[in-house]
Amino acid sequence: MKLAINLTLSLVVLGLCLWLVWPKGQAQHDLVAAFGSLEIATFWPYLAGYVGLLGVAHFFRAWRWRNLLRPMGVDLPAGKLLAISSVGFMAILALPARLGEFVRPALLRKKGHVSASAVLGTVAVERIVDGLIVSLLVFACCFALRHSPYATAWMMPMAYASLALFIAAMLFLAFALRWPDLTIGLIVRVLFLERVSPRLAATARAKLESLISGFLVLKDGPNLLWFGAWSLIYWAANGLGMWVLARGVGLDLSVVGAFATMGIIAVGITLPNSPGLVGQFHYLTTLGLSLYLGKSVAETQGLAYAILLHGIQVVWYVGMGALSMFTSHVRFADLRSKEPANGVGDVA
Repeated sequence: MKLAINLTLSLVVLGLCLWLVWPKGQAQHDLVAAFGSLEIATFWPYLAGYVGLLGVAHFFRAWRWRNLLRPMGVDLPAGKLLAISSVGFMAILALPARLGEFVRPALLRKKGHVSASAVLGTVAVERIVDGLIVSLLVFACCFALRHSPYATAWMMPMAYASLALFIAAMLFLAFALRWPDLTIGLIVRVLFLERVSPRLAATARAKLESLISGFLVLKDGPNLLWFGAWSLIYWAANGLGMWVLARGVGLDLSVVGAFATMGIIAVGITLPNSPGLVGQFHYLTTLGLSLYLGKSVAETQGLAYAILLHGIQVVWYVGMGALSMFTSHVRFADLRSKEPANGVGDVA
């Protein structure tokens, strides 16, 4: 039922975003003209710069996961870490309803050492910390824009809401790690699991206990510090890459504007994502650009930029994931195997 609801929401998001972003009337001709005005000879250096920064972002996005796993006693070789991460990133992009988030934990579970539930806990920490970083960025950028001619009514409420959401999530992580038994008991009672089925409640308790063990990095100062440092490099490379590509297509977008647009995209795709982020990514990109370039530019030249940006990322992540699938570090039998009741699975 939960899967069906998520898939339905994902398809609704796809339809809504395609309707919102699809150019109408003269905007269609303006979009074609924007692509036609792109000078290939001068564009290549910017494209190369963007791809280089995308490679840096990809590496540090994968590398920082190592510091989340180490407090659980898992220390992966660099090749295995990059291969599993690359397949996971491809799945996050390709699959709807955030289903791709489960791929890395499934590929990493190891009999007698770590369960998929525990690894999923590290993914939760990763997502929440990322959300907090980009929410702080979006809030700062929107606050600075509150008196600009392009300021909108939705801007500040969205910034406050996203910041409050991720602060609350971060507080939940800390509370769960400090008082795990209390947290687990509260969740089980709120969901009435014991009344529905004592066996189901016992299974849920075991899974939640394993999941919370994935939050251990919050108690590990050095690894948490390194994770934060790699995360900042990852997001810096991502934002700078967006700025470089924007300059390449002729958009007069500032560095701050590029980072703000990146933040709006990152916050927006935490919702049930459409398959391949089609429509959703484009709408969020033009939404961010409209705050700095105006709506008319964002819906024409900005949409051309969004299509190009999304296309490059799809080719990159699918390509890196596909290459990693042919390495010895990835075994897809682990995706089909079930995790035993004691919470441990098996992987090479």
